Amino acid sequence: MQAKRILIIGGGVTGLATAHRLLELQKDSDQEFEITLLESDSRPGGVLQTTERDGFLIESGADSFISEKPEAVALAGRLGIESRLIETNPQHRRSFIVRNGRLIPVPEGFQLLAPTRFWPFVTTDIFSWPGKVRMAFDLVIPRRREANGSDDESLADFVRRRLGREAFERMAQPMIGGIYTADPEKLSLRATLPRFLDMERSHGSIIRAMWRQRRANTSGVSGARYSLFLSFDRGMQVMVDELAKQVGSLARMESKVQSLRFDQDHHEWSVELTNQARIAADCICLAVPAYVGASLLAGVDAELARLLGQISYASTATINLAYRRSDIGHALDGFGFVVPHIERKSILACSFSSVKFANRAPEDHVLLRAFAGGALQPEIFELEESELVQRTCDDLDELLGITAPPLFSLVKKWRQSMPQYHVGHSKLVSQIRARLDTLPGLELAGNSYDGAGIPDCIRSGEAAAARLVLQAASLQSAANN
Repeated sequence: MQAKRILIIGGGVTGLATAHRLLELQKDSDQEFEITLLESDSRPGGVLQTTERDGFLIESGADSFISEKPEAVALAGRLGIESRLIETNPQHRRSFIVRNGRLIPVPEGFQLLAPTRFWPFVTTDIFSWPGKVRMAFDLVIPRRREANGSDDESLADFVRRRLGREAFERMAQPMIGGIYTADPEKLSLRATLPRFLDMERSHGSIIRAMWRQRRANTSGVSGARYSLFLSFDRGMQVMVDELAKQVGSLARMESKVQSLRFDQDHHEWSVELTNQARIAADCICLAVPAYVGASLLAGVDAELARLLGQISYASTATINLAYRRSDIGHALDGFGFVVPHIERKSILACSFSSVKFANRAPEDHVLLRAFAGGALQPEIFELEESELVQRTCDDLDELLGITAPPLFSLVKKWRQSMPQYHVGHSKLVSQIRARLDTLPGLELAGNSYDGAGIPDCIRSGEAAAARLVLQAASLQSAANN
């Protein structure tokens, strides 16, 4: 039996997880695969990138993942690195929101959109009294009737309708819009936080649903569940390095794909690299952003390329800054803060990295990680690095009482890195998958479709690997007949 040739394009965490899962599935079956992973960069891992400098452990991309989605923890266990997982610092498990230039703690028990506890909500300074009263109207506002048979709507429309303008501007926009670096006027609630739509449908009120869930919660956990966020003792690079090690020589770095071709008669894929080299494959997984997939598939299926091209992206920058602890006036008694767009700052948020996780900075020093750009402030992303650092420092000096320049700064720009799940995204993904079914041997994976977090990427890659095995078996059966 001739080994089926499986090609994975993209060496980020999705592509690495796909290749690793294929190796696992191969061990558990009688099938033989010839697996190749192509990555255009000189290093694997994509936006997961950890570096060390002067005793600081610096994350240029994601610094953690949520354990509530089990895929990342499960993969760590199979990789043999589960013992290197660490939780967030048990002290100061809270965050802040900027209001009128001050950092105000998020009320205890507040979950993204609405409160689960009465008194912390009543006493918070984040909302005015009229704003709090308007939020309480959620208890009596009737459910929304589906428009044109669709239950999807934007985050902005949903929150303003249920909880009012102030709840949107002061809480929902910075908290949820910041996660996706998105424009909340376009962000699909069904594709990002469907549980809130389901709460309205089932309980008629978001606040009532959350209160009932809290009473039914026997774990004692409520509000922002900071204990669910995990990283590795030496950063997210730990997972990347172990995946790359186990995938081994299957991965080829600095191998950029230029185009794809599909021979319908022979059911064979042909990949052309930018160096003019060609690779033939029976099955292909595109573990790349949707717009890259659209470009590669333009000559294969114009309609699939058009659909993929409808998923837009935002660009973000991370700005890591190292300080002496004595130069920062704020107590840093939390994990960080988010900035509402109406505050008109240059940064979207800031994580107190060395407070959030242990061993991120030398003793008596602090590592801060700010974020800029996104869908609402693309002009900030385009600034020169020196100007971006200066604007970031200006914001942090004001908000945290910083009295000295940073010891050093490290800027990483991720252009077109965050897919934007606009209203109608779920329907678009269904159309993409229907079109994909017409192209045998092709799979798509990554954060463009069903979730932007690390566990989502791993789940997507591993699911693609399982489908590739089925496709390879189907091709083998057809060849035998």
